[in-house]
Amino acid sequence: MARIAFIGLGNMGGGMAANLAKAGHDVRAFDLSADALARAKDAGCLPADSAAIACAEAEAVITMLPAGSHVEAVYTTDVFAAAPPSAILIDCSTIDVETARRVAEAAAVKGLTMVDAPVSGGIAAANAGTLTFMAGGSEEAFRRAEPFLADMGKTVIHAGPVGAGQAAKICNNMLLGATMVATGEAFVLAQKLGLDLQTFYDIASVSSGQSWSMTSYCPVPGIGPETPADRDWQGGFAAALQLKDLRLAMQAAASVSADTPMGARAAEMYQRFVDEGGAATDFSGIIKMLGLKQM
Repeated sequence: MARIAFIGLGNMGGGMAANLAKAGHDVRAFDLSADALARAKDAGCLPADSAAIACAEAEAVITMLPAGSHVEAVYTTDVFAAAPPSAILIDCSTIDVETARRVAEAAAVKGLTMVDAPVSGGIAAANAGTLTFMAGGSEEAFRRAEPFLADMGKTVIHAGPVGAGQAAKICNNMLLGATMVATGEAFVLAQKLGLDLQTFYDIASVSSGQSWSMTSYCPVPGIGPETPADRDWQGGFAAALQLKDLRLAMQAAASVSADTPMGARAAEMYQRFVDEGGAATDFSGIIKMLGLKQM
């Protein structure tokens, strides 16, 4: 088993660090939140007083942070100076491709190896250890990172060179945001046309309209597998985070002159949902803004 520095113990990072400890690793955890550190300690991690202290003698450094600015600051201020040259650096945050590449290049200058490995699956999957990781980096870097990622997830895919993990994540989540809006629209239209929504689900879930947003994460309470919709759209993947990913996708699209009208419209819709108070609501809750009647 390995000594791992884990920096960033929020809704996702806390469960990920706990699974590494459960797998038998010596996890030195750091977060600015005392409550997050206490939860990590209860889960078997050893709280550290700083990110730099957590990195001392680490065989792997894993970060799960809110934005690219946080990632760049933590690596340039703490990790690069404190992590041993032999450590593999793994950033699981969802950030812009440009920053991911810049930080990895700075790591290489310091003689360190890094991968970007954002995740898909949400809080429940982070806690259960069933995340999907999409990793960007060299073949050697991926080989070194893969065992640690496998202890936190069920699927680990090498997406390509540095930055490819972030590219895959933002493309995937642009598709997710757009299909969730379309799924919500279809259910609301069905309801207004007088269709029984369970019947509509039974038809669409085995027809050409089927999607993950329909059959695995249905936005309508009481239909399909249990989802946040069954808990008043609480838990899961917050709309504010979906909006963040859509903004990253729009930024990436602009940088390569890609035409993404559906992604742009989804970003507009989620911006409105967040502005109207839905930031902490699960992203499937946008169906309420679209006009779903009480069931």
